[in-house]
Amino acid sequence: MISIQTQELMSIMKIYMMEYEIYEGNCPRYKVGEKFSSIQDLGKKCDWLAESATTMSKILEYDGTLPWDYKGTKYEKIINKDGVTTEFVRCPDPTSAGVVLKITRTQLTEEQIQELIKKKKEQKT
Repeated sequence: MISIQTQELMSIMKIYMMEYEIYEGNCPRYKVGEKFSSIQDLGKKCDWLAESATTMSKILEYDGTLPWDYKGTKYEKIINKDGVTTEFVRCPDPTSAGVVLKITRTQLTEEQIQELIKKKKEQKT
């Protein structure tokens, strides 16, 4: 059972899950396709990439998007299709590493939120 406070919060606020995926690049610290569930995990390998992703991540976490869509390129974004939005961020490393990070924001359903709350409670016991 979900609390009244949680229900009220969900009625005024969207709750998202974020995923960070190495989309392309030649950096020895990352492999293409490698995924992370947080900026902190990403930053354990490289502060540069984590820092370049932080601002975009905050924008997405607060229900924002940027207006360009890169239509017709391999970086074409998904914008709120079935609750999913993507954005791409490049690492500022000036070498030929060329790392591009794909950030995927997925809006959680009420059922998914309830499951997360249940798991958190189980972890506490």
